[in-house]
Amino acid sequence: MGNFVKASKAATPAVVHIKTTYGASEEYDDPFGQSYDSPSGGGTAMASGSGVLLTGNGYIATNNHVVENAAKIDVVLPDNRQFSAELIGRDPNTDLALIKIKADHLPSIKLGNSDSVQVGEWVVAVGYPFSLNTTVTAGIVSAKARSIGIINRPSSNGYAEPRGNLGVESFIQTDAAINPGNSGGALVNTNGELIGINSAIASQTGSYAGYAFAIPVNLAKKILGDLREFGAVKRGLLGVSYPSPTAEAQYLQQQGLQPGAVRGVYITGVLDNSAAAAAGLQAGDIIQSIDGLALNSSAEFSERIARHRPGDVVKLTYLRNKNSRSTSATLKGEATTATAKSNADLDKIYNRLGASFSPLPGSLKQRLNLRAGVLVSEVRQGGFFEHIGIPSGTIIAFINGKSIDTPQDIDRALLSAQSGTIQMLAIAPDGSRVVFNFSLGA
Repeated sequence: MGNFVKASKAATPAVVHIKTTYGASEEYDDPFGQSYDSPSGGGTAMASGSGVLLTGNGYIATNNHVVENAAKIDVVLPDNRQFSAELIGRDPNTDLALIKIKADHLPSIKLGNSDSVQVGEWVVAVGYPFSLNTTVTAGIVSAKARSIGIINRPSSNGYAEPRGNLGVESFIQTDAAINPGNSGGALVNTNGELIGINSAIASQTGSYAGYAFAIPVNLAKKILGDLREFGAVKRGLLGVSYPSPTAEAQYLQQQGLQPGAVRGVYITGVLDNSAAAAAGLQAGDIIQSIDGLALNSSAEFSERIARHRPGDVVKLTYLRNKNSRSTSATLKGEATTATAKSNADLDKIYNRLGASFSPLPGSLKQRLNLRAGVLVSEVRQGGFFEHIGIPSGTIIAFINGKSIDTPQDIDRALLSAQSGTIQMLAIAPDGSRVVFNFSLGA
């Protein structure tokens, strides 16, 4: 059994309690934090989460959803000292944020290497669940590079600010008990080294039900480093699209491939003027490694790319017509990666979706009590909608958190999301609500 005492002593001094305050006009959606005061008559609301001290002079890592839209952020140290915190930057696409308090000679956590973490390894989670004082739980790593479709989702009431289109999910999954309020806390190995930032739980009730998910520290180091240096994330893009994890098996079967026989990431498209195009990649290629490290999933692939900045060079090996090839690609920034600007480009996206849309009749809006929505008027054979079982008559209400009211709204949403992930919130003909992702690449 792991040495939990050693890990706890090393980590607990560097894990802090974060308390956020929201004004009457502020909206907050904290699915994994702990809301502990929300007056029904207006006024202020408060919520609670955790954070990890990265440096002795007060830089603290936490989740974006812990501090997003907060009017005030307070930090309580394990010794009960309290500080007002400054938001340095946040990244909705990885659910990470960096805040800072004015203090020196603080305990800080030692960073580990999430790439070396193994399934079955003992780990310890440290945080402030349910606003309790420092709490330590233990478990094992259940899986790596796990995608659960939580980043960039609409809020629980269906309305949310449009978040980024480049959501990266490659979580470390653990069975260490994590509950609301643990968000932003530390996942450490038995040496007390930080290997992940706790971010989400898999639960039907909102409380711990067996599995929890942490952002790998090797990804967090890059994102938090950018936030500290630039106040925003400098993300390098390869410019390829690939099936989302939920649709990957169906897509490969459509191509006549057995999912288990594909070792790597199947490329469905290459953006014009992108790093991938310059490197000679084509649709149908299967990327098998980045910088000599074998790829086992698209979630792992997106994380590896997200660790890089524009201008970084990555070495790729790939299969084309069963022949192994290699190339190097110089990653580009979002501003220089080509986006769809013509009707022809939009047609390509619609062809992949295999769907057509029409305005939603006002009578149907009124009957279903909807503010907005567009009707799926046709589902064509061989497209993404058919593969995942979205029938005609379905109502598309949101794309990437943005309300959809006309077919033109869908055009704009698809064009703006071409370099990332499309997430649709839909209402099926039977009235059930469905959220699904359609990946456009990294």
